Amino acid sequence: MTTRIDTRFAELKKAGRSAFVTFLMAGDPDPATSLEIIKALPKAGADVIEIGMPFTDPMADGPSIQAAGLRALKAGMTLKKTLELVRGFRKDDNATPIVLMGYYNPIYIYGVDKFLADAKTAGVDGLIIVDLPPEEDDELCLPAMKAGLNFIRLATPTTDDKRLPAVLANTSGFVYYVSITGITGAAAADSKAVSEAVARIKRHTKLPVCVGFGIRTPEAARAIASHANGAVVGTALVDALKHSLDADGRATSKTVNAVAELTASLAHGVRGAQQAAE
Repeated sequence: MTTRIDTRFAELKKAGRSAFVTFLMAGDPDPATSLEIIKALPKAGADVIEIGMPFTDPMADGPSIQAAGLRALKAGMTLKKTLELVRGFRKDDNATPIVLMGYYNPIYIYGVDKFLADAKTAGVDGLIIVDLPPEEDDELCLPAMKAGLNFIRLATPTTDDKRLPAVLANTSGFVYYVSITGITGAAAADSKAVSEAVARIKRHTKLPVCVGFGIRTPEAARAIASHANGAVVGTALVDALKHSLDADGRATSKTVNAVAELTASLAHGVRGAQQAAE
């Protein structure tokens, strides 16, 4: 089974460059604007799109992404509407991989089998569920793989060589390396430490390794992309979106462009890593 994620990373490998992976919260600041923003990302240079599933208790997220989730929930976003968002995106784009990222609780309530079937038909390619350890693979990871979805795992600076094989056992698509310990949007990533960590993970897996957390500028994206198969940016994009809203937290005429422009400059940074290497 080859997913859009596998295909995209194979294309990028051929082109000799790293992926630029973007993260935004589904339904932020409202469902219609959210769809418009997500539609604008591939043209701006996003290779893979992660979409957050809003949840009331997002323990791994920093203040920016928590606030985005609350804005989305306030605007009436649900898991069902998140899948509709993906369906809306797929009307015009059948190539860009989409990964849903979030917590297990909303999926459990939705019903695992129903969720996987609906996600697959909507055009979802992979899942990142931050609160399900490998010990719980029967819950969602194995059923997701059976349904033809990649189950993408997080590895962190504290994932040692003893733990790594368990983390990688049923992982597919790519490995998401969290470059700093702590919540999203915290400190900046140190590219030397990242390069060592990526090398260590690659000793255990043939999968692409993408690095996220702490990347905010084109320069940082470029530095990380030169060591990894992909750079993931979330908080910076969510902040750009937030700063474009009006005093009541509603979208303005600037909102879609604010995110698209930052995406384009970060994508330029990631692509710059390829030129630097040449």
